[in-house]
Amino acid sequence: MKTKHLLILCFSLCTVLLFVGLFPVHGEQEVYDTVIRLHVLANSDSEEDQALKLKVRDAVLEVTNPLLVGCSAQSEAKKILEANLQTVEDAAQSVVRAHGRSDAVSILLDLEEYPTRDYDSFCFPAGEYLSMRVCIGDAAGQNWWCCLFPPLCVGSASVSDEDAEDAFISVGFTPSQYKIITETERPVYRARFKILEILFGR
Repeated sequence: MKTKHLLILCFSLCTVLLFVGLFPVHGEQEVYDTVIRLHVLANSDSEEDQALKLKVRDAVLEVTNPLLVGCSAQSEAKKILEANLQTVEDAAQSVVRAHGRSDAVSILLDLEEYPTRDYDSFCFPAGEYLSMRVCIGDAAGQNWWCCLFPPLCVGSASVSDEDAEDAFISVGFTPSQYKIITETERPVYRARFKILEILFGR
């Protein structure tokens, strides 16, 4: 009898945990609605194309980072980026041509599905984000991902934990919401995000 009761209790707890993992809580939705991601897709996985991808990335950041300084909301950053998409695309295309390539570069600012993504000091949950997608040529190579707004993309370098926290707080994250994507909370939330990925194919 005791064994039966224990099995029922364990099953009930597992069911509760499963359904808790299905819904954004503690501000997870604000992660989706507050940031803008950057997604750079290389033409192919060749060494040359992958190196070119990083140079295009640097050119994009050289244009976008100054534009987004002082922005305090995703909507404001989106308007600025939309108004300057051609400038960003021209900068990226110039890099490609400067390296003797004829690959076309296209840039789209729209919603895009992202998997769970780990960075040095924080982890973004899987979900649909506003994203600047930079496609080089066939865009069939490995990707480069980052957080464009708040501006945390700094090429191959990484921002400090303190700078990252300041950036997120400045665009409306509460300290508790920021904890969702920090290293200290990662083991708990990674499990919850994994449930989402398994059930919804993210």
